[in-house]
Amino acid sequence: MRVLMLTLLLHAAPAPSGTAPVSAREGAVIAPEPVAAETRARLLRREVAQVALAQVKAPDAAWQPAQRDCAGLIRYAYRTAYRRVAAERLASPLWKDTRGSPSDFADAETLLTRSFAPLGRGVEAREQLRTGDVVAFRQEHDDGPVFHLMLVVRPEDRAHAPARVVYHPGEAGARVRTGILDSLATEAPLEWRPVPANAAFLGFFRFKEWMS
Repeated sequence: MRVLMLTLLLHAAPAPSGTAPVSAREGAVIAPEPVAAETRARLLRREVAQVALAQVKAPDAAWQPAQRDCAGLIRYAYRTAYRRVAAERLASPLWKDTRGSPSDFADAETLLTRSFAPLGRGVEAREQLRTGDVVAFRQEHDDGPVFHLMLVVRPEDRAHAPARVVYHPGEAGARVRTGILDSLATEAPLEWRPVPANAAFLGFFRFKEWMS
């Protein structure tokens, strides 16, 4: 996949830990109570942010080099977040393959068409983005279309920190990058701006299991 021809600010803010403490009385071990769906979703988003931003500094050894591209970053961040917060979900694969069957692997196009749902392409949809959502592009090349995904990281306290994108450019050995979403929409080359005027911009997407 071609390296992105854009410049983004590389100031990745540390994400808070999503680990929930487990209480225990002296002399007894108390099993953790079931996590409410709303709490679990918040913790999952927090862990996705933490994992994704950590790759900007240095990729985890557990993230295999052969899997390091834009879709691989999303797969790795999601799987790691679920392993930390809701490991039981990983009893079956998170993703769907081209036939709609559960799969541990899906490329960028298949992630979009099978596992994510569109949110829209306009400013209103951009304002509603949450951590874990995806910004998607389709670039046309002589040898066929190339899909590219960027992972959204939006702090819970929106008043004090802007939404960011975290992405892998796709080139072997390239570093994971991050930047401000609003800056991407105004300062990037047109073909990489997440705005309706850009025909290469497919829109914003959300993991189907997080649509409720």
